[in-house]
Amino acid sequence: MLAKIMITFFTAFLFSIIAYPLFIQQMKKLQFGQQIRGEGPEHHSVKAGTPTMGGLIIIFSAVLVSLFVTSLALPYLLILPVLLGCGLLGFIDDYQKIIKKQSLGLKARSKLAGMVIITVIFLVLLKIAGFYSATISLPLINQNFNLGYSYPLLVLLLITGFSNSVNLTDGLDGLAAGTSILALMVFAAIGLMSNANSIALFCFALVGAALGFLAFNRYPAKIFMGDVGSLAIGGTLAAVAVLTKMELLLLIIGAVFVVEAFSVTLQVIFFQLFGKRILLMSPLHHHFELKGWSEWKVVSLFWLAALIFGLIGFWQYSLMPKLV
Repeated sequence: MLAKIMITFFTAFLFSIIAYPLFIQQMKKLQFGQQIRGEGPEHHSVKAGTPTMGGLIIIFSAVLVSLFVTSLALPYLLILPVLLGCGLLGFIDDYQKIIKKQSLGLKARSKLAGMVIITVIFLVLLKIAGFYSATISLPLINQNFNLGYSYPLLVLLLITGFSNSVNLTDGLDGLAAGTSILALMVFAAIGLMSNANSIALFCFALVGAALGFLAFNRYPAKIFMGDVGSLAIGGTLAAVAVLTKMELLLLIIGAVFVVEAFSVTLQVIFFQLFGKRILLMSPLHHHFELKGWSEWKVVSLFWLAALIFGLIGFWQYSLMPKLV
């Protein structure tokens, strides 16, 4: 198994790191550059025009490599509709931004409708494949609980929530890629520990591909992930959590994404209620930027936080009752 892991990881990494220079060059020719939102930090305006949609190579590399190493095992095949569906949704969003030359792409209700469709397809496939279970493990108290008919709502919240949370986190060079890699590594370990080898191998392929991307996305970024990458990775994290029956543990392992999304929600609610902002700017990483922190310092802090939460999550996994 160790040999398979190494082959999977390094093949995806090499494919990714070789493909990006060509991809970046092509994106520049097509003038597919990032549109910077006007309400963001002023100094981010220099990033306008940086090639985007780098998530396409992450997806292509991971899927291509894992197709050969997973032997098309069922758990792996169940992840693909979520990965590709969220990736397609992100691609449409990115393409609209590029064509319209503005920072807003798909409307929120269109994204939500897409997420609902992806979730329904995922749940139907889980049911057909015999992987559907409404029983979840509760971290910290280490008990099992049956959600019954409420379980599909949890899956929808996870897929929608994490795809958008990773998307919100993708605001600084290397931030979303680095934190995603750390979360995926934890789920790769969980996959191995629960004998879900195809899930583990896919996570390793995704980590290798994302690491190749990070080589070009670290500060100063030569390419951005785009919604095609952030939505796909966030949705995949949720799908992997469902398949390993660690749905709520995802909230710990992916706590950085949860905090980023919560900071936006809190900022909006507080402003609407009191007319004041509790942060200088949301998501949270922009707050630290406006306090004078360098981009690299903020990213390093969030990477460290992701590592700590990932280790706590894995420790909790070792204590929790297993459902798979």
